[in-house]
Amino acid sequence: MTTIAMIPGAGGDGWFLHPLVTDLRGRGFDAFAVDLPTAGPHDGLAAAAADAVVDAIGGRTDVVLVAQSMGGFTAPLVWSRVSMRMVVFVNAMIPLPGETVGEWGENVGSTQARETAARAGGYPTEFTDEVYFLDGFAPELVRDVARHDKPQSDAVFADSSRFSWPDAPIHVIAGRDDRLFPLALQQRVALDRVGVEPDVVPGATSPR
Repeated sequence: MTTIAMIPGAGGDGWFLHPLVTDLRGRGFDAFAVDLPTAGPHDGLAAAAADAVVDAIGGRTDVVLVAQSMGGFTAPLVWSRVSMRMVVFVNAMIPLPGETVGEWGENVGSTQARETAARAGGYPTEFTDEVYFLDGFAPELVRDVARHDKPQSDAVFADSSRFSWPDAPIHVIAGRDDRLFPLALQQRVALDRVGVEPDVVPGATSPR
C-alpha cells in the first residue's frame, strides 16, 4: 500500500491537513499528517522536524512525501532518509540548497507577487490571517483553526535546508485561489527551481 506522509507548514500542526488525510484514506491510501515541533532553537525544521517525519514513517516503504507551505523546507531533510517514491509540493515554499526560510521570500519576490495579486483581486494588501489564510472558510472551521493554532518561533527563519535533489520524481500542486503564494508566483518558482509546471487545482493556501 502506498503511504502518503504529509508535512504541514508554519505552526506544524498536522490537524490542518485533516481534510486531505480523510479523503486519501477513503481512497485506500495509508495517509497521515505529522505534527512538527514549533519551539526551540531549530524550530520546525532541521533535526527536530525531520526526525518527527522520519519517526512517523517508520519502516514504511513506497512513500509519497507531501510538503505544504513552509513544509517545503522540511521535506528535503527527510527524503534521503526514507524509501520515497515521489515528493509533492503543495502551495509550498520550494527551497534551494542552503537557502534559509527567511531568505526565500526576498529571493522569489513573494511580497511583491502577493501585493500585485491583491490589487488585481480587489482585496487588502495588508497581511492578516483572515485575508490570506482563512478566506473562504466556514465560520465553524475558523473556530476550529483558532483552537488548533500553535505559535511559530521566529528561530525557523534563520535555519537553512541543506540537501541534494532526489532521484525520485518531483510533483508540484498550486492552488488557483492561493492569496499568500499567488498562482503566478508558484508557477514561476516551480519552473525556475525544479523545472516542473504545477498542476493547478481549486483552493487556497490552507486545505479546506
